[in-house]
Amino acid sequence: MAVGGFSRLPSGTVVVAIALPHPAGTGQTLRVVVRALNRQRALTRLGNAGFRGARLSGNVEPPTPDEITAVLHHPDGLIWRDYHAGATAAWQPISALNRFVQ
Repeated sequence: MAVGGFSRLPSGTVVVAIALPHPAGTGQTLRVVVRALNRQRALTRLGNAGFRGARLSGNVEPPTPDEITAVLHHPDGLIWRDYHAGATAAWQPISALNRFVQ
């Protein structure tokens, strides 16, 4: 079970932030933030991006205001960075992660 959480925005959309293992199996843990219409669609988007079987149970680590701002300003609405990265580390688009998986 992955650690994460969600926040419902005033517009009705949901931002989900979740810690997941790197899809390439490198042993690295990633913090992935996704914007969608609801939680289930957010988890479906994660599955389509290569994070198969991602489940969110509870709201232990909801997205921070900085994470929400970052995902709202990204055109794809799906970003990631290293879980242990500092607050100044840049968020990466999911396409940057996909080139490591192939």
